[in-house]
Amino acid sequence: MEADIFDYQKEEETVDAEPFMGEKRKLIQPTSLKDPKLEKLKKVLLDWINKTLKPEHIVVQSLEEDLYDGLVLHHLLSRLAGVHLAVDEIALTGSAQIHKLDVILEELDKRLGLQDSSLIKWDVKLIHNKDLLATIHLLVAMVKFFQVDVELPSNVKVEVIVLEVNQNGIKSDMQTEVLTEDSCAASDSSGNPEKDPIEQLLKLETHKVDTVKKAILHFVNQNMASIGLQVADMDQQFADGVILLLLIGQLEGFFIPLSEFNLTPTSNSEMLQNVTLAFNLLNDTDLQLPSIDPQDIVSQDVAATLKVLYAIFKKHKGK
Repeated sequence: MEADIFDYQKEEETVDAEPFMGEKRKLIQPTSLKDPKLEKLKKVLLDWINKTLKPEHIVVQSLEEDLYDGLVLHHLLSRLAGVHLAVDEIALTGSAQIHKLDVILEELDKRLGLQDSSLIKWDVKLIHNKDLLATIHLLVAMVKFFQVDVELPSNVKVEVIVLEVNQNGIKSDMQTEVLTEDSCAASDSSGNPEKDPIEQLLKLETHKVDTVKKAILHFVNQNMASIGLQVADMDQQFADGVILLLLIGQLEGFFIPLSEFNLTPTSNSEMLQNVTLAFNLLNDTDLQLPSIDPQDIVSQDVAATLKVLYAIFKKHKGK
């Protein structure tokens, strides 16, 4: 066992015991690093990140090397949740990177609902130290929470060495770490995997889709009637963000100052600013949206528009 540990450290890099005094550190066994399931999981996560961040012209080549400074996580959070944090776009120094990661992970942990630190398998230090295990745990949690349209390989496990450094030396133990659950365990009580209701709806006959759209449209117009507005075309009239913002204000009972958005947007950037503001307001009211980008709404993506309106409808229909 001890020989394996020291061989591993020589293959990677020498571990300085002092920074980890009194802590536990997990190291993935070299044999597990070559596991085809782990390789597939890493590839799926890489492909997802690069597809999501393609509009920003960000390309990630390595989960171990490219996420430590916070840039990629910052952009992922922005696109998945419409969150724009007050941090430097590019952090060059170690202290600036750690500060940026601290702000990003605090926001992510809050959104993921992880108040109990014992349940969190990543932290600023681990991510900044390019810890692959912690990085994968974080990305998998993001994929699941934001309901990203990505099929993660199921039942991915790795063997890890748990090192505990104390004054007497290094205590080691071998454990199995679960990265993704068995597909059966992720199913609902009926034995069927959870599916996006709108994605399933759009696979049905046109008249069934139209029926649901009419019900949501009726709900929208009921709430917009008091300010004298009527929506006739759901696919197009939400693209500039104006009606979406006014609808949120009506449902949540607050007024959005006209100075905060463009009442008569004429450019794509003005429309995007409106929709982004709407997404931020929805997040502030604890309404979690599926994996939708504000640009999808501006581009009149029917599925994206339906997902947003359905989420709003589901929250407020009984009130």
